[in-house]
Amino acid sequence: MNLYRLLCEREQAARPLGVGLIGAGKFGSMYLAQVRRTPGVRLVAVADLDVERARTALRRVGWQESELAAVAFTDEAQRLIESPAVQIVIDATGSPAAGIQHVLACCRHGKHVVMVNVEADALAGPLLAQRARDAGIVYSLAYGDQPALICELVDWARACGFEVIAAGKGTKYLPGYHASTPATVWEHYGLSPEEAAAGGLNAQMFNSFLDGTKSAIEMCAVANATGLAAPEGLAFPPCGVDDLPRLLKPRQEGGVLARRGQVEVVSSLERDGRAVCRDLRWGVYVTFAAGSDYVRRCFREYGLVTDPSGEYAALYKPYHLIGLELGITVASVGLRGEPTGAPRAFLADVAAVAKRDLQSGETLDGEGGYTVYGKLLPAASSRALQALPIGLAHQVRLRRAVAAGEIVRWDDVAYDATDIAVRVRREMEAFFAEGQ
Repeated sequence: MNLYRLLCEREQAARPLGVGLIGAGKFGSMYLAQVRRTPGVRLVAVADLDVERARTALRRVGWQESELAAVAFTDEAQRLIESPAVQIVIDATGSPAAGIQHVLACCRHGKHVVMVNVEADALAGPLLAQRARDAGIVYSLAYGDQPALICELVDWARACGFEVIAAGKGTKYLPGYHASTPATVWEHYGLSPEEAAAGGLNAQMFNSFLDGTKSAIEMCAVANATGLAAPEGLAFPPCGVDDLPRLLKPRQEGGVLARRGQVEVVSSLERDGRAVCRDLRWGVYVTFAAGSDYVRRCFREYGLVTDPSGEYAALYKPYHLIGLELGITVASVGLRGEPTGAPRAFLADVAAVAKRDLQSGETLDGEGGYTVYGKLLPAASSRALQALPIGLAHQVRLRRAVAAGEIVRWDDVAYDATDIAVRVRREMEAFFAEGQ
């Protein structure tokens, strides 16, 4: 509640937080629109593979040429991380391998790191966060993205003394979407390929939201950060905001959950394709238990929507503002030394699952592509199955055939054991196996 006051104090003392942004895509551009209007913070550097694209992004969101002159541009993320002017690094690349390298570099150079790159967090976040703590820096999920907003709701409920029953987000989902590819994605969004091309929309990226992969990745991040359990695959129950307390409770009490205290994603579509009434497609939620007759009475007195028993209630945010909200994390990390969510344990994982019958010799094309989608699993199940993480299911060749709907395993692919992402992932598996 005091972040703005603290930012103003920094501005008045002429000691602004120095921020470096890696990746000037959509999320990064939304932050760029706000950072220039935020006291106590200065964007001092931007790294992007296309430097001119990065400059264009700043101009597009309102930066003047005189303001651009104060920003260092580079196509080398390492140079940005090494810069003495940068205190906080924002990774907005979306590349798991790049994200891992950026975090390790931040550890070496003592720079706090904000991980918009939830793909890297799902692949190796628990170990990366531990390395950051060992290095004395803050590793944080990004406010504005749904995982950090969910973590905030979970923290609110627990700090109030409530037992958290479920937490998650909404999305547009039908079971058939798991087989969607970049060639079929636009029909599900109601767009023609020409309209998508005119808008500069990336088919594979948008397909990762549709085929369930992004939901699995984000719920993995939430489970590892909050300690909530990961189910054996998300159920995506159709649910509007008024039905959250009725449905997001244990099955034995009439709900849809396998257990108390887990993550789950709700769908904005009924299974027959009809729109859910008052859906939560763009938002986040938490359901929690009263725990006593007195609290149940308080719920009634203050108008909370509950399940029929009065025991379960919910709190939700109908929207998330992506990069427009990222300044909350920057301020929290830079002024308080606190993350807005960070993994504390390896409890959840995202496995690669075949979208169709895959043949030996085929090359996997990763998140949102033609070959695999991501499925949320408990980390223990993933390790027992030797499941290949979705973050490593890109540009690797199959050594044997995998049937549609089957989990791809490490032994099914020819991977490079010397690759840094593979090495860090394997190190994380060993690190957390030893601690259990």
